[in-house]
Amino acid sequence: MDRIHVPPAGPMDLPLSLLEMGCSGRFELITHPVPGQPFAPQSTLPHGLPPTSLNLETEVEKRYLRDPSWLPIHDTDFAFQKFLKVSQREVNVDSLLNCTPSQPHSGLSVVRDPTTGMLLAFTEVLLENTDLSAKNSLSFQRQPGPPAESLRGSNTNYPFLPGGMEELSLEQIKKKSELEEDIDFENDLLKVPPGLKVGMDFSDKDVKMAKAEVNLMSLLSTLDGITDFQLETEDKEEGKEKEAPKLPRTNSLEDLGIKDALSSLSPTDKGKAGKSKVKENPEERKKWAIPVNITSPCEDFYKRIPNPAFKWSFELDVFQKQAVMRLEAHDSVFIAAHTSAGKTVAAEYAIALSQKHMTRTIYTSPIKALSNQKFRDFRSTFGDVGLLTGDVQISPDSSCLIMTTEILRSMLYNGSEVIRDLEWVIFDEVHYINNAERGVVWEEVLIMLPDHVSIILLSATVPNALEFSEWIGRIKKKHIYVISTKKRPVPLEHYLYTGNSTRTQKEMFLLVDAAGNFLNKGYYAAVDAKKERTSKHAQSFGTKSTSQNTTASQDRSVWLTLLHFLSQRQQTPVVAFTFSRSRCDENARSLDSMDMTTSIEKAEIHLFFQKSLSRLRGGDRQLPQILLMRDLLKRGIAVHHSGILPILKEVTEMLFSRGLVKVLFATETFAMGVNMPARTVVFDSIRKHDGTGFRNLLPGEYIQMAGRAGRRGLDATGTVIILCKAGVNEMADLQVMMQGKPTVLQSQFRLTYTMILNLLRVEALRVTDMMRRSFSENHRDTQAHEKRISQLKQTLSSLPPLDTKGQLSDLLPYYHTVTELQTTTKALQRAMLGSVSGLKALSVGRVVVVNNHQHRNALGVILQVSSDSVNRTFTALILCEKGNEEREGKDLKSDTFPHLYNTALFIPEGPSSHTVQKLKLEDVSAITVETLKVIPDRIIDNYNKRQQPRFRLDPPGQAISMATQELLRLAEDSPGGVASLDPVNDLHLKGVDVVEDSLRLRVLQDGLKEFNCIYSPTFAEQFARVKERVSVQEELDKLMFLVSDQSLSLLPEYHQRIKVLKSLQYVDGGGAVQLKGRVACRISSHELLLTELLFENVLSPLAPEESAALLSCLVFTQKTQVEPHITSTLQEGIGQVVSVARRIGELQRDCDIPQTAEEFVAQFKFGLTEVVYCWARGMPFAEIALLTDVQEGTVVRCIQRLDEVLKEVRQAARIVGDSVLGSKMEKASLAIRRDIVFTASLYTH
Repeated sequence: MDRIHVPPAGPMDLPLSLLEMGCSGRFELITHPVPGQPFAPQSTLPHGLPPTSLNLETEVEKRYLRDPSWLPIHDTDFAFQKFLKVSQREVNVDSLLNCTPSQPHSGLSVVRDPTTGMLLAFTEVLLENTDLSAKNSLSFQRQPGPPAESLRGSNTNYPFLPGGMEELSLEQIKKKSELEEDIDFENDLLKVPPGLKVGMDFSDKDVKMAKAEVNLMSLLSTLDGITDFQLETEDKEEGKEKEAPKLPRTNSLEDLGIKDALSSLSPTDKGKAGKSKVKENPEERKKWAIPVNITSPCEDFYKRIPNPAFKWSFELDVFQKQAVMRLEAHDSVFIAAHTSAGKTVAAEYAIALSQKHMTRTIYTSPIKALSNQKFRDFRSTFGDVGLLTGDVQISPDSSCLIMTTEILRSMLYNGSEVIRDLEWVIFDEVHYINNAERGVVWEEVLIMLPDHVSIILLSATVPNALEFSEWIGRIKKKHIYVISTKKRPVPLEHYLYTGNSTRTQKEMFLLVDAAGNFLNKGYYAAVDAKKERTSKHAQSFGTKSTSQNTTASQDRSVWLTLLHFLSQRQQTPVVAFTFSRSRCDENARSLDSMDMTTSIEKAEIHLFFQKSLSRLRGGDRQLPQILLMRDLLKRGIAVHHSGILPILKEVTEMLFSRGLVKVLFATETFAMGVNMPARTVVFDSIRKHDGTGFRNLLPGEYIQMAGRAGRRGLDATGTVIILCKAGVNEMADLQVMMQGKPTVLQSQFRLTYTMILNLLRVEALRVTDMMRRSFSENHRDTQAHEKRISQLKQTLSSLPPLDTKGQLSDLLPYYHTVTELQTTTKALQRAMLGSVSGLKALSVGRVVVVNNHQHRNALGVILQVSSDSVNRTFTALILCEKGNEEREGKDLKSDTFPHLYNTALFIPEGPSSHTVQKLKLEDVSAITVETLKVIPDRIIDNYNKRQQPRFRLDPPGQAISMATQELLRLAEDSPGGVASLDPVNDLHLKGVDVVEDSLRLRVLQDGLKEFNCIYSPTFAEQFARVKERVSVQEELDKLMFLVSDQSLSLLPEYHQRIKVLKSLQYVDGGGAVQLKGRVACRISSHELLLTELLFENVLSPLAPEESAALLSCLVFTQKTQVEPHITSTLQEGIGQVVSVARRIGELQRDCDIPQTAEEFVAQFKFGLTEVVYCWARGMPFAEIALLTDVQEGTVVRCIQRLDEVLKEVRQAARIVGDSVLGSKMEKASLAIRRDIVFTASLYTH
C-alpha cells in the first residue's frame, strides 16, 4: 500500500491525528499535543496506547499546598494568614454563579430482539416529571436530593406526601373548577321552554329502576306522564311516603353515589367517577381497626409461613404468631400486651423481613436510654443496625435504624431520602402519647408517614386500643389489626408488708392472688397487725398523733427488715420504686450494714466497674457519686434515677441484668423503658408528686411498675410488695390502683410554631389538614355527616316551593320573629323557675298557665309542691274539656298551629271539667299574679276517691267545684291571657340576661301585630312549609359547619398563633414563610425566642463559652437554690434574653394566647449558667459539681441537650449567612463536648 501524503494542517483544520494501532490495521484518533507538553509516542503497543497514570505527588502538592481555594476563608489563624501572603488567591467570581444544569427531558431506551435478547437499536424516549425535585414536589417521582442531605433531609425540602392525603393534579383541579359553575340547581332552572305549554320534569326519579333494554310500556307511561302532568302533582302529595329512594341534586358529580349509572359509563369515565363512588358509598361505615382473635391456637401457622424471615429458639405464643402472620401480609398492627409478654417479637420479625426485602425499618422509642439498649440487642441479633440520637450517629446506612421519635419527625418534615426505602416504622411504648409535653410528636409522625410505610405499634395494655387504631386506620386509609392480650407470662401476687423489726419481719399479707382476686381477709389482717402494734406503743409511751411521714430511722429499720426477709426467701433481685430522688439516695445509704453479695460476685462487680470506667479521665473517676456507687454496688445495692451520671446508670443496668445487683432503688423512669425484670418489686409508697400535687398512683402507672416483677422462664410468680410504713392504705384506693382500668390513650395534640411553619412552607399541606387528622378530632364522624348532608340536600330540593308573594311577602320575617319569641319566652321561663323568688311564687294556691302534651294554655292551681329540689314536681288542679281528663295516651298535636303565637287561654267549649296532675317545671309556661284559696288535701283526696271504679260517677266535692269555677271565671274574664308575674319588677331578678330578655319580649310581642301574612287564607299551609324548610336548612347548616374546618377545636388557637407569626414577620400577609420563619423551622424547641435572639444579634458579642452558658436556659427546667456567680457580659445577656422573652410573651397575650408574659418568661431558668460557663472554659467536672445543688446526672443531661441546641443555632446562623456566629457555635460545641459529659454509651461499644 502506498504511503499517503497528508498536507500540513491549515488554520481551519481540527487538531487531530490518526495513529495506527499495532499491526491490526485499526486506527485511533488522537488530539494534537498541547504546547509545552511531551508528544504522544508515535509507535504503539498491539492494542493501542497504554493508559496514562498521573503523578500523584504533583497532584497532591498542587491541590493541597499550592491552591488556597480549598482552605476556609474565615479562619483567622496566624499560620493561615502567613500562607495567604505566600500564595495569592485568585478571585474567581464566576464560581459563585454556579448553576446546576437542567435535567435532560429525554433518555435512551434499548430495543432488543424479543427471542434472543440481542440489542437492536436505541430509541429516544421523553421523560416525565423531570422538573420534580425535593424543592417543589411531594411526589416519590421526584429526583433524589444530594447525598449529604439523604439522611436528615433539608429544611428547604418538601416532605413526601403523607398517607391518606390525596394529591390533586392540576388537571383535576381545573376540571373541578369548570364543573362548579355558580348555578343554583334548586331555584334557577327554567323548566318550560318559551312557546311550549309543558316542560321538563326535574322532580327526582328513581335511578335504580332504569334498565338497559327499551320497554314499550315504559315509553307509553312517560307519555301519559306528560299529559297528566297537572294530575300527577296533585296525587304526588299522597304518594310521597311510597316513593323510592331519590337521586340527590347537587352542584358536583362527586356528591352523586350512582352505582348503576356508573356501569354504563365508558372505561375512562369510570376511572374519573371511581373516587366519588368511594366517597358516598351507601355501604356501612368502614371499620378500619380489626380486632384479631387470639383465643384459638394457630394450627396452620407453619403451613402458612413455611420459611419465616426469622426463627426463634422458643415456641411463639398465639398472639405472637398472629402478629407474624399479619406482618407477612404487610399489614399494620397494634399490639397491646403487658411488660415482658414478648411484644418485641413483632419488631424483630419486621426487621428480619425488611432485611429479606432489602428495605429499611425505623424503630422509634421515647427515651434515649431505651434506644441505646435496643441498639445493643438488635445489633447482636441482626448486625446491620444503626443508631441516630441527638448526639450520636452510628452506621446511618443500615437497614434498621433506631432513633427517638423527634428525629423521625424532623426527617419526615425535611423529606429525608431514607423514607423512600422505608417498609416498617415500629413505635415502642406508644402509651407515651399521653405525655403532655411530647405526646404531640407521635401524632405528627403518624399523620406524616407516607402511604407505603406499614406501622407497628407496641404498647402496654390500654382500654381504648381499638379506638386509637380506628383513628390511625381512618387517617392512613388502611386496616390496622389490633392484637391485645391481658395474659401475663408470669402472674403477679400483690402483698402488704407491715414488718419493721426482726420480730415482725414475717408480716407479709397476700392482697391479690395470682388469679387476680382481691382478698379482703389479707387486707384486714394487715390492718390488725398494724393496729396491734400502735396500741401497744400507745400503752407504753402514751398516744401520739400518727403522721403520714416516717422518720429516716424508721424507714431504715423497715428496709433492713424487709430485705433480710426477702434474701432469706431467695426473692432477690428486688426493684424498690421510690418517688423521690433524694429518698432513693437516702434509702441506699442507710443500708450501710447490709452486704448481699458473695466474694466471687464482688470480684465480678469490681472488674466490670473498673473496665467500664476505664474510658473516663483520671479526675472523673474520683467523683463522689462514682465512689459512693462503687461502694454500694460491691454490696449488691444500687440507685437509678435521673440525677445519676448516665455511665453509672448503664453500669447499674448491666450489672442488674446479670443478677449482680440485688436491690435497686429506682424512680418511675426505670419502669418506662428499661427492660429489666426482677424477682420482686417493692413500692416505698403509693403516692407521688406529679408536678402539681400529691396523688395516688394511677392503675396504668402501677401496672407498668409492678409488671417488672417476675422473670420469664425463671420465676413461677412475680412478687409485688407495698410497704405500710405509717399505716395501711385505704382499701378502696388499693382496689382502684390494682384492679382499675389503665389510663386510656388520650390526644395531647397541640399546635407548635415549628409545626405551623413546616406545613406553611409546603403549599400542598395545610395546618387544618393536620388538625383534622389529629387524635383529638377523632370524634368527628365526617363520613356519617356527609351521608346525612346529601340526604338533607335531597330532602330540601324535594320540598314544595314557598309562596311569598302579595299578602305573604312578610311570611319569613314573621316566622323568624315567632321562633325568637318562643326561645326568649323559654329562656325567661327557665330563669324565673330557676330562681329562689320564682320557686317561692310557685306555692300552694298560685294560678299558673299549663302547656304540655295534654293541655294548651290551660289554667291550673297549685295544690302541692314536692320537697325534691333536683326534680321538683307540682300537683295541680287543671281546667279541661269534659272527656279530656284522661287523655294521657294521645298527644295533643303541639304543632297544630305553631304559627299563631297564641296567649289566648283555653276555655272549654262544652261543659267544663277538671283533672289533678303532677307537673314538671317545664310544663308551667307562666306564673300569673292570681292566687286562689284552696283546700289541697280535700281536693286531692276527693279526686283520688273518684278515680276508683265504684265512685267514678259521684259528683265532685265542694272544694273541687269551687276551685274549678274560680279558674273558669278567671279564664272567661281575660280570654287574651291573665297578667303574669314580671321577672324584673315582681320577682326582682336583676341579671343582665333576664332584663334584656324581658325587654326583647315586649318589643317582639308588639311587633307581631304589624304582620300582614296572618290574614292570608293559605297562611297555615304556607307557614307549615316554611317551618319544614327552615328546620331542614338549620340541620344542614349545622352539619356543614361540623364537617368544615371552622368546627376544629384548635382553629381559634391556630389563628392566634398565625397572628403572632405575622407580627414577628415569620410569615407575610399571604402566609408565605419568610427568612425568619425558615430559620425557626430548623429549631425544635423555643423556636421564637432563639430566632429573635439570632436576629437581634444578642449572641454575636458574646464569647463561645458565654453563648453556651446563656443558651443553657433553654434546656434547664429545674429549680435551684444556688445563685450563680457570673460575668457582667453574661448578666447583660440574661437581661436581653428576659426582655426578648417578655416581648414575645406580651405579643402572645395581645394575640389572645392564654399564657401570661410572666409564665412565658418563667420557663427559662438560668440556674446552670455558671456551671456551663465554667465547663466550657475547661474546669473539671468534680469542681463544677460543687458550684450547684443540681445532681450530676441532671447537669450531664442538660449539657448534652445544650449541644443539640448549639448545633441548631449553628445551622440557623448559616441560613442567615452569619458565618462568624456559626463558627462561634462550633467552638462552643467543641468546648463542652468533652470528658464524662460526652462519654460514649456502654451499649453502643
